[in-house]
Amino acid sequence: MTDRAEAVRLLESRAAPSAALADQAGAIADTCHAMAVRFHQGGKLIVFGTGGPSTDAQHVAVEFVHPVIVGKRALPAISLTTDIATVTGTAERDGISEIFAHQIRYLAAPADMALGISSDGNSPSVLGGLAAARAGGLLTIALTGGDGGQIAASRAAEHVLLAPSPDPRIVKELQVTLYHVLWELVHVFFEQPGVLAPGVVA
Repeated sequence: MTDRAEAVRLLESRAAPSAALADQAGAIADTCHAMAVRFHQGGKLIVFGTGGPSTDAQHVAVEFVHPVIVGKRALPAISLTTDIATVTGTAERDGISEIFAHQIRYLAAPADMALGISSDGNSPSVLGGLAAARAGGLLTIALTGGDGGQIAASRAAEHVLLAPSPDPRIVKELQVTLYHVLWELVHVFFEQPGVLAPGVVA
């Protein structure tokens, strides 16, 4: 196989999963509307993941807090992956599955949103964080890959958005697209008067 043919194969392997995201347009729109309502009422977005998704969590948070597009509204968001002392201390004492759940119990309010990111949907710590958030009354959202794994099966997340590929590299790329679309569509809802219920943005 020539280098050019291999390049074509790699690009084409991403085309179908990318196109399949459009099949979730309704679910994505519902998720963004629910997020916009929470932001409008003063809630904040809490994002978390392990490994590669831990950096995605930081990426999501900065997108909302410090928009790269001039003129867009900054919205409150934090990543639970940045406080290494809390993460490692919790992991050592209570186990890795508690690293996000513990923080959510002490940092979150019922008006907030929890967004967990997992490449295969089987991260115990992300599942634990989402379960704690759901129990605390937060809006819960999961970005997962493949078939959604244990996270989708558990129903800990009210909104599950799938990157439909078994390849973790492609999942990663699609999840970046998904959270950029979440950011954009949340702002679309803010820019349409009358779409959101009365409330005050924090």
